[in-house]
Amino acid sequence: MAVTDVLAASDISTAINACKAKDSFSPKTFFATVGLSKKSPPEIEKVFKMLDQDKSGFIEQDELQLFLQNFSKGARALTAAETKAFLMAGDLDGDGKIGWEEFSALVNAS
Repeated sequence: MAVTDVLAASDISTAINACKAKDSFSPKTFFATVGLSKKSPPEIEKVFKMLDQDKSGFIEQDELQLFLQNFSKGARALTAAETKAFLMAGDLDGDGKIGWEEFSALVNAS
């Protein structure tokens, strides 16, 4: 499964280009720009499963750092500050990772 099975390539390109500069990434802005916040729960879950590289059921810090690269191969890695802010925005229970329910809540708040 490719992310373009759920999201339009043009929306992905726009979202990636909007956060090319270091420390310019915002998860809520990215989810809105890429169109994920308008998708159904099963479609959002497909994207979550793609982001969960190790299939642990959670998106951990190392997976968050490479978040943009899941959408576009040439995209940059998130900075340490962006990764930390993303984790803080999504990790509602404070366990240091983002589960499906937390991811869904973050996307739907976008």
